[in-house]
Amino acid sequence: MQPFKHKVPIQLRFKDIDKMGHVNNANYLTYIEIARVKYFEDVVGTDKKWSQQVGIILARIEIDYKAPVFLHDTIFVYTRCSRIGNKSLTLDWAIIREKSGDEEIVAQGNAVLVCYDYAHEKTIPIPEEQRKAIERFENS
Repeated sequence: MQPFKHKVPIQLRFKDIDKMGHVNNANYLTYIEIARVKYFEDVVGTDKKWSQQVGIILARIEIDYKAPVFLHDTIFVYTRCSRIGNKSLTLDWAIIREKSGDEEIVAQGNAVLVCYDYAHEKTIPIPEEQRKAIERFENS
């Protein structure tokens, strides 16, 4: 398995905590979204055409919860692209708690994203420029 090269710190907020005293499971999707957007900004860039006319949309997401997260925990979302198809790609991700130099996976999973043409409302092949940028990053 290839290592994760992209890491995003997540600032936990008081409003993320549920009645049980830990981060509510629904918030994990927000953390993953933050990391996913940052991954594409850092790896592919923020070309206006790419983000407004053609973009990557979420088709499927999978989460395996491993351990609870609490307000004062330090967590990061690690992301990597594990597959690039013609019109879709798969991002693997892991939410990691860091404590005293140790790392613990608190949640992990993957997401399938599809390249989408907003003007014509249909899926399209991933543009070569974006494909190469992802491959360069993941293979560096």
